Amino acid sequence: MTLNELRYIVAVSQERNFRRAAEMVFVSQPALSLAIQKLEEELGVQIFERSRTAVSVTPIGGLIVAQAQRVLEEIAQIREIANQGKDQLAGTLRIGAIYTVGPYLLPELIPILKLKAPHMPLEMEENLTANLEAQLINGRLDVIIIALPFGGPGIATLPLYDEDFNVVVPLDHPWAGKKQVNTDELTAEKVLLLNSGHCFSNQVREVCPELNRAGAETLQGNSLETIRNMVASGLGITVLPASANSAKYRSQLTLEIPFASPAPARRIALAWRKSFARKQVIDVLAQAIIETRLPGTRPVK
Repeated sequence: MTLNELRYIVAVSQERNFRRAAEMVFVSQPALSLAIQKLEEELGVQIFERSRTAVSVTPIGGLIVAQAQRVLEEIAQIREIANQGKDQLAGTLRIGAIYTVGPYLLPELIPILKLKAPHMPLEMEENLTANLEAQLINGRLDVIIIALPFGGPGIATLPLYDEDFNVVVPLDHPWAGKKQVNTDELTAEKVLLLNSGHCFSNQVREVCPELNRAGAETLQGNSLETIRNMVASGLGITVLPASANSAKYRSQLTLEIPFASPAPARRIALAWRKSFARKQVIDVLAQAIIETRLPGTRPVK
């Protein structure tokens, strides 16, 4: 058993494809396939089930791949320990963010982080929470920005800020003159929400459970900006996080109305593997995010 063989099975597990896995670890596909076959023969178990159209991990293979990932992380940590005294803020950081945070936070974050860590370029991914979690666990991302609650074995989290929700309506909507809106008033309206895979959609439904009842009039969209444009066209109303309602993103055809107290909000946090060795990165990244001072957000104290 070699470290390369462990890297190969982790790559195949991530890609579910031998060709892409071979490209990922910079070897030929025959060499990768032969090495994995050799490892399976050595262990006496089948790690992957192969067909012409798909590659899947066997139950015992899943346990082996998970252990291989831990071994590779421990080796990476040995390198980090050996490099103590050097700059932890040097080198690429692989960061992920949920779709309802990334477009509004990252443009404000990057200039601040560039000053704090000029030798730490960001490799960025925007995705759903479930997909970001999977990429964090399998080591493809170093740290992710998500909404709480979130966590699991081997995962650490750091709350960053609370963010209010706002109601967004067309200019000619009957609520245009209102100073605030109660959550139960949404049930009488056609409410546009993100598809159910987005945690923000679930959070809106939690604060206004009447939207889950049979007969409630809701429509779904793929992004906050698509939904904002549908509201501007007069299709309905929506609820957006405050950071998406700053002046640079607002439409001239919509109005933002705050919720009545206690206003619904969400808590945004960093999450990373406890085995992640660059601890200084977490501190610097968290401070940079707080310093963005996104509209409608309050740092967690």
